[in-house]
Amino acid sequence: MKRLVAFSERLGGYMRVRAFFAVFPLAIPLILTTADTSDTKAVAGNKAGITATSPAIRYEMLEAPQSPLPDHTTCLAIENGDTLDSLFVSGGLSPAEAFKLAGRFGESVDVRKLRNGDLVRFRLNAANEVRGVDLRVTGWGSVAAERDGADFAVRPNRGEQRVELKAVAASIGSSLYESVRKQGETPQLVQQLVDMFQWDVDFFALQKGDWFSLVVEKKFCGQDHVGYGPIVAARFHHEGETYEAFRFESGGMSGYYTAAGRPVKKQFLRAPLQFTRITSGFSLHRFHPILHEFRAHHGVDYGAPVGTPVMSTADGVVNFAGYNRGEGNYVRIRHNARIQTSYLHLSRFAKGIHDGSKVQQGQVIGYVGATGLATGPHLDYRVCDGSTWINPLQLKSITADPLGGPALRAFRGIVSGYLHRLENASAATMAAAQTRHPFSRS
Repeated sequence: MKRLVAFSERLGGYMRVRAFFAVFPLAIPLILTTADTSDTKAVAGNKAGITATSPAIRYEMLEAPQSPLPDHTTCLAIENGDTLDSLFVSGGLSPAEAFKLAGRFGESVDVRKLRNGDLVRFRLNAANEVRGVDLRVTGWGSVAAERDGADFAVRPNRGEQRVELKAVAASIGSSLYESVRKQGETPQLVQQLVDMFQWDVDFFALQKGDWFSLVVEKKFCGQDHVGYGPIVAARFHHEGETYEAFRFESGGMSGYYTAAGRPVKKQFLRAPLQFTRITSGFSLHRFHPILHEFRAHHGVDYGAPVGTPVMSTADGVVNFAGYNRGEGNYVRIRHNARIQTSYLHLSRFAKGIHDGSKVQQGQVIGYVGATGLATGPHLDYRVCDGSTWINPLQLKSITADPLGGPALRAFRGIVSGYLHRLENASAATMAAAQTRHPFSRS
């Protein structure tokens, strides 16, 4: 644990606060002495001849404090390896008291929720006896204990749980992740955004100046941010096009639709991996790095570390999951009467993936590897239309039927409630981008 006190220590040119004591001011007597108690000294004043005298004061003339010294507090910050027992002993409790109080606290809060930096505060009297213990649990609330004779009365205080709608917007700089982080948000939000627009936005080719705005349910416990609900509305501007998505729930199902009620989700995902890079494209005449000859490359290679999850890009049925010398471990999935996709050079297959198994869009079917004829870990993703290999990056996606009737009317009411927030966030983002780049084109 880290004890918080009122001094600090200078290390390497910066100040690191080691601790903090909250101590009420103490009345410390000021002892004034003079050489001769019978005399007074005249002090020359201004031209008017004003004089001042300083009376002599002796120690025995001072009165002792009439009340005991005030209470004070000590705080300990939780660190790796700490237990409640050890913290309580360090704060001033006996081992027996610490063990008993830790058990009482465990009845109020799951101690597994404790994190580095959570605080334990000990309230002590003038004799340094612990009168109370307060435990703050980030994202949960606090627990307070007051000494009651030989025992402690424990009172949990669960933080208020609430959800707030928040608008977030940013212009893309170095990466989508960094743009979201600079707005004070977390990678959870990045993943939601990618999942929403993966059919329309090429996240492997984001450019500086692309932008997004969104409205998301943000969850709090007291003042602590504890996570996100779903993004309920979003816009993403990429390569001169602006895409939008609004969440709609009906009949126990939920999905994202454009403002006109057309589903955002397509039959095929844009890519079978997340946050990787394309290392080799579709080609009818490519020099093979192992065979050292020119031959067709019927897929797109995605470079990624071994073990990266590989997803099926559409619903379908596995019609092959096995090994051969060239493709290594690979999976082939039939999606309809014409379209099949293949996933080559896998390190291993996901649990339950075998010939005849049904898979859903986005389901993990295997993991990136370097099996077969491969110079390094990557996924070779291929799409076949009948007997013709097609470029996966040019695969035209098919959408489901749009909303209609009562569902469309209900959806339009939802959209109108979010449009104002989105437009304000989008306008602020574009204005900020223009301020940074006043000569850029809109």
